[in-house]
Amino acid sequence: MSDSWPRRRLLAILRGASEPLDAQELARITGQHVTTVRFHLDVLTKESLVRQFQQPPRGRGRPRIGYSAVQRSVGYQELAQVLADQLGPDPRRRSEAAIAAGRAWGARLDVGEQQVESLEDAKDLTMTLLSELGFAPERDQATETEEQVLINLTACPLRELARTHSEVVCGVHLGLIKEVLDRGGAHGEVNARLHPFVEPELCVVRLELMTARREQEMRREPDNGRDAATVMPVGADAAGAEQRIAPPSAGRVAPQLRNADPNVAKQSAQQW
Repeated sequence: MSDSWPRRRLLAILRGASEPLDAQELARITGQHVTTVRFHLDVLTKESLVRQFQQPPRGRGRPRIGYSAVQRSVGYQELAQVLADQLGPDPRRRSEAAIAAGRAWGARLDVGEQQVESLEDAKDLTMTLLSELGFAPERDQATETEEQVLINLTACPLRELARTHSEVVCGVHLGLIKEVLDRGGAHGEVNARLHPFVEPELCVVRLELMTARREQEMRREPDNGRDAATVMPVGADAAGAEQRIAPPSAGRVAPQLRNADPNVAKQSAQQW
């Protein structure tokens, strides 16, 4: 919008109005001539800052033209992109900062008084949380055992940003899940891991009993100098619990990182 005080004033009036206003009403409010008001309204309309509406006439005559300000939505995707870029170039530190931010978010959420006394409780609490946040979670019953549960995330409010900043976006979501579970009493009993983009439109949350995980890690040998406890992405380990991810019952292809972005897979292997 050009630097015009009359137009800025008109736009401010329309943004505060509860219904469309016509040129006559705006001329009366601003004290400007109606022809001048119509000129400024035409400019605002061409700049897509104002929308026109046809209104019923007052008495005889042609229908009136009402004007309403276009409501701009907040660019949350762009805001998240800027915030992600401010966490620095080191993926490990970005991930740690994101998980801490997710925990801070989880500490503020009202999640009720549900207590986690079993893996089933942890699954129910996680499913409820993710449903409310728009992740459309699906329980993957075919892969459930007494030691682990997999939850398929079929949607994500920030999926496009997660494709390029998975360590940030997925780190926040992982920290959120961990904090909510800990608040329910799962600390030290149930561990949560997040595997991003095991399929192009699918992420997986893994909940596992800590006792089973510790036993598994004690049996696992170091691989090429890496710590044996390093978390592997889904489908990356040829043995043990990592292979227990079976195709969901709806006919979806089994989640495997061969279908995912290789950069995301590399980040996932390093961080979660």
